[in-house]
Amino acid sequence: MMKGLESELKDLNSKPPKPNGTTTTATVRDDRPLLKSDSLSSTTTTTAEELQDLEKKFAAYVRNDVYGTMGRGELGAKEKLFLGFALVTLLPIRVILAVTVLVVYYVVCRVCTLFKIPNREDEQEDYAHLGGWRRSVIVKCGKALSRVMLFIFGFYWIHVSSNSFNQENKPQPEETGRPGVIISNHVSYLDILYHMSSSFPSFVAKRSVAKLPLVGLISKCLGCIYVQRESKASDFKGVSAVVTERIREAHQNESAPLMMLFPEGTTTNGDFLLPFKTGGFLAKAPVLPVILKYPYQRFSPAWDSISGVRHVIFLLCQFVNYIEVIQLPIYYPSQQEMDDPKLYADNVRRLMATEGNLILSDIGLAEKRIYHAALNGNNSLPSVLRPKDD
Repeated sequence: MMKGLESELKDLNSKPPKPNGTTTTATVRDDRPLLKSDSLSSTTTTTAEELQDLEKKFAAYVRNDVYGTMGRGELGAKEKLFLGFALVTLLPIRVILAVTVLVVYYVVCRVCTLFKIPNREDEQEDYAHLGGWRRSVIVKCGKALSRVMLFIFGFYWIHVSSNSFNQENKPQPEETGRPGVIISNHVSYLDILYHMSSSFPSFVAKRSVAKLPLVGLISKCLGCIYVQRESKASDFKGVSAVVTERIREAHQNESAPLMMLFPEGTTTNGDFLLPFKTGGFLAKAPVLPVILKYPYQRFSPAWDSISGVRHVIFLLCQFVNYIEVIQLPIYYPSQQEMDDPKLYADNVRRLMATEGNLILSDIGLAEKRIYHAALNGNNSLPSVLRPKDD
């Protein structure tokens, strides 16, 4: 589910990225890392000089931890000893506990949805609008077990701080109220677990996620918006329209689940903030900016230029992981921002960069795929940006 959530968010904007200043109509399929476990053995090795050049161009995706590029750096004797010990002790214990938590929450969701028909509207299917004790149990257990899952992964403490920004020069809104969407930077699939433990919002996912064992039902209880990009039905509103409608509903209705969006559309190494897509700002509703950071000493929890399996293994082998959260006040758009979603998105982005001490970057998903392909030994730009088959 987590991979799907990352890849689908890029569809919230009608304009694809423009790599190297050139306009392209190619649609990138997804942003899952192209780095396979056997990639180095079957491709040309990148020289140190070429690697330095790549890291300058694609700094937002560069790993700076002791495990190095692609998680394949040379480890010292002490680090190898730590890793070897964790592989045979900590890793299996954490995997068993994580699967147990997943199964337990699936059972909770199954019991709470017994004899209930899911909400089917706009080609969506979810249980997010259940009321009474059922919804209460789903949300409370979801928050608690998400926090338990983070604890199992080594996030024993979560440092949360609230920053207030100067709004003296910003016109105050005539009417305030609940935000319609949480806007967060995107560093790792772990972001999803934190937001589930904090506010239990709805995400965006591929339609195939709804059919996955265990995770499928959980995603429906979250109220995920499912996307089937190949659908050509004339009455299909498209992900942007559905998201906009759900954001407005969340803003106006206290009982409706909040939306959660990563407007960057992909993950970074946590030091940068990519351009925001405008899909989450079309509803003209106030947003709640949240900044996530993952301080580290050995292995970085950021999911940037490392394969998914390798990342999970190294993460679970790290005894302690850290996460810091900066919660900003609700951002109420001015009339000018409501009339211009791009301006709205850019202003929120600059605010988050300032408050979170993040570096603004103008690269995006297309450049990430280029970087991954280059590390993989594939320097053919057309093959990296080939269009998706309809």
